[in-house]
Amino acid sequence: MDMVTSITSFGRSGLYDWMMQRVTAIVLLAYTVFMIGYLLFNPDLDYNQWAGLFQCTSMRIFTLLALLSMVAHAWIGLWSVSTDYIKPTGARFVFQSVCGLLAFIYVVWGVQILWSI
Repeated sequence: MDMVTSITSFGRSGLYDWMMQRVTAIVLLAYTVFMIGYLLFNPDLDYNQWAGLFQCTSMRIFTLLALLSMVAHAWIGLWSVSTDYIKPTGARFVFQSVCGLLAFIYVVWGVQILWSI
């Protein structure tokens, strides 16, 4: 198996992608339920309380896990859709490259915001 095949996941079975979609969906569900619960149980939430929540290392790690899960979930979904529906190789490559670049930018930006609070 050459390097391009292993990086672009053309050599993998769909089982890995299916499993990652399920795992990342569970992480995103847990994060969403937590955040909704936190907002419901703190109706007069102010900036100091919100900032205090994200000062906690465990919350930062949970948020980072949710951010990485969101990017992985989106990447697998967009990769699957693009390989199914964008038939010209050049157009598919451009689409996947833009998606990958944006995913990288969002992760770096999210980490910068998360760890600078």
